[in-house]
Amino acid sequence: MSASTPLPRAEATGDRAEAAIALDRRDEWKALGEHRSGFDSTRLRDLFESDPERVDRNTQRVGDLHVDLSKNLVTDRTWQLLADLARATRVADLRDAMLRGDRINVTEDRAVLHTALRAPSEAVIRTDGHNVVPEVHRVLNHMAWFAEQVRSRTWLGRTGRAVTRVVNIGIGGSDLGPAMAYEALRPYTDRGLEFRFVSNVDGADLHEALIDADPATTLFVVVSKTFTTQETIANATEAKRWLLDALGHEGDEEAVARHFVAVSTNADEVSRFGIDTSHMFEFWDWVGGRYSYDSAVGLSLMVALGPERFREMLRGFHVMDEHFATAPPETNLPFLLGMLGVWYGGFHDAHSHAVLPYSHHMGRFPAYLQQLDMESNGKSVQRDGRPVGWHTGPVVWGTPGTNGQHAYFQLLHQGTRFVPADLIGFARPGPDLPAHLRGQHDLLMANLFAQGQALAFGRTADEVAAEGVPAHLVPHRTFPGNRPTTTILAEQLTPAVLGQLVALYEHKVFVQGAVWNVNSFDQWGVQLGKVLAKRVEPALTEGEQVPGLDASTAALVEQYRRMRHRG
Repeated sequence: MSASTPLPRAEATGDRAEAAIALDRRDEWKALGEHRSGFDSTRLRDLFESDPERVDRNTQRVGDLHVDLSKNLVTDRTWQLLADLARATRVADLRDAMLRGDRINVTEDRAVLHTALRAPSEAVIRTDGHNVVPEVHRVLNHMAWFAEQVRSRTWLGRTGRAVTRVVNIGIGGSDLGPAMAYEALRPYTDRGLEFRFVSNVDGADLHEALIDADPATTLFVVVSKTFTTQETIANATEAKRWLLDALGHEGDEEAVARHFVAVSTNADEVSRFGIDTSHMFEFWDWVGGRYSYDSAVGLSLMVALGPERFREMLRGFHVMDEHFATAPPETNLPFLLGMLGVWYGGFHDAHSHAVLPYSHHMGRFPAYLQQLDMESNGKSVQRDGRPVGWHTGPVVWGTPGTNGQHAYFQLLHQGTRFVPADLIGFARPGPDLPAHLRGQHDLLMANLFAQGQALAFGRTADEVAAEGVPAHLVPHRTFPGNRPTTTILAEQLTPAVLGQLVALYEHKVFVQGAVWNVNSFDQWGVQLGKVLAKRVEPALTEGEQVPGLDASTAALVEQYRRMRHRG
């Protein structure tokens, strides 16, 4: 992934005449449609019975991840046709343009270089002729210095007492990533420190984070690229008031400086808030929020894990980055997972995708992937502004597996919806799990393997009847099977393994966006509601008339004011 001379824009993003061909009019897309028409009678049972080598050919090993793709509704011909489509849509060209720092975020005219956040210090990755890697490592070293101060209990608050609680205030990627990774890697964290993650502008979120906190030992990490994010600054302002009410007074710069640090690019706003800008940790406009927790956005996580564990996680990211950059499409795991999503969404009418980790610590992982996938590829226009004529990003959802088995797995097994799923598990439990609880891990993993088998192969009416089930109950206890799953296994959930998993899904999302010809790196859909909220708020508080409100919203505003006794 070394630097190279950037290609001219037209060449970097694909030949314009070629790019103008709509996806669903390409020969490769039509070939997949014809192939799909012969799949209605294809059963996973038959594919396995007729092909003793199916599992070996459909299993990939990358880094610490063992990925079994064999329970997907694909044949060798399917993979070939999907690879043809990836080549026709020039996915690899766009990947290479991203990795060398070209401005592939066309609507914001920005490079997309989250891979630089985990590149080794000797790497050279340029954008606009500038090698960004030294800046990344300068910030990482600054983060490490600060993290060690807190972890060694030498970072003292206003009263001279050491910090013992860290409250991360952010929203979107400034919250979902650090919060997910903290929960996933909790066995590796400093258990003597407490961590809270606040994102919701609902005051209850901040209240619960502080209800039992000691202001003298509480540190706030405020994460906002512009330091103007409405929800984040509202929470940070209330946190500052709470702190100063207890420890100081309005204008007490030392109290704010000892109890607040910032992750931002806006030194002026950070200073205006009262935070010492020497305690500001930078990141860059070539880092999108949902791709950023391995940057300074992960400062709270580094405090929890320690610098070496954090760097171990970065090395895990880099393992998958290198695989994505160099492996051919036929064995490139992000390509394979991404093209599976194209296959199911485009040709099997799959509107959603379930991610089911069989790990308590991975409970926030599906929510993290919701932003990563749905904010990236939830688009209805192509990169050049033309409307799309095909399905783009799916609805991503899920919870830890055994909980879901007693909730929505009924729909997965016997419902009318077609829902591909990822099953994620680990051969060994967390390193700090007591010996008397370790025996339960086999039961946990037995459920993962059993669900994959049941979803794929089901149970026929003949099999049910052979068990002596009364005839009138046979239809109710028959399982159609043919529900595809991908199983991802690793030896243990470590920082490196988490980095590999996250990078795998990042690059999977990239592949799908490239095929669908959407810009996976903007999020204009987030903005409209924020703009309208700023207009509506005065109507709620002051009763001001807001022009342009529809009749329903205006009536709801009036009802709200009556409920709040505001006349």
